[in-house]
Amino acid sequence: MATFLFEDVIFGPVNSRRLGVSLGLNLVPVNRKVCTFNCIYCECGWTNDRHLPSDGFPSRELIADSLEKKLRELRGGGLLPDALTYAGNGEPTLHPDFAGVIDDTIRIRDKYSPESKVVVLSNASLANRPGIREALARADRNILKLDTGIEDTFQLLNQPPASISLKDIIHNLKLFDRNLIIQTLFIRGSHKGAVIDNTTEEEIKALLSLYNEIMPDEIQAYTIARDTPVTGLEKIPLPELEAIAARIEELGIETSVFG
Repeated sequence: MATFLFEDVIFGPVNSRRLGVSLGLNLVPVNRKVCTFNCIYCECGWTNDRHLPSDGFPSRELIADSLEKKLRELRGGGLLPDALTYAGNGEPTLHPDFAGVIDDTIRIRDKYSPESKVVVLSNASLANRPGIREALARADRNILKLDTGIEDTFQLLNQPPASISLKDIIHNLKLFDRNLIIQTLFIRGSHKGAVIDNTTEEEIKALLSLYNEIMPDEIQAYTIARDTPVTGLEKIPLPELEAIAARIEELGIETSVFG
């Protein structure tokens, strides 16, 4: 199916299911996807080269200048965004100066659009690194991925490098005692002959156990909304997502649903 890459450092604003009017910040190269994961549902397509580059990232100065210019323009038109969101063509925490970029964004936000929330969407694979963890904690909304509580499903669904296990991701999530939102994408389908379904009773029980162990501030339960690199993946119906959310809320965790 058709996927796409973001061609600029700053993109949008766009209307986001979860974040309202969101201005995107792409911290990885604009000509390819760069990520520690290779999720079968990613709207940006495949991570074709698993060798992580040391160059090609936009400079800290370029990101700051581009953001300041865009927010000045939006403020002039009375169209300031609800969120400044680190998303784009892969994993934002791979940027070599991620912590500095966070600090610049907060400073520029405070000057031009103080009501906007600084949001990071991350797969949590690098959150064990102290500088990155502290920078994530400084964001207004630190949204980290956990799609399954079962290792085999993690390997099929998120396709991390051999050096990263589900145990590592769980460890990284537990490093945050505040300001943690977990995003879980629910999906059914198959890939390379293997059935993938993280909505089964076994899968839900495993996730509920981990949610209860980690106790984030919020869970965001959602499903695919755009094209994916794998054909035949199934969007989970809203009533089914709502039924899953009701079980999560029984744990005392606020849960938002996005169909």
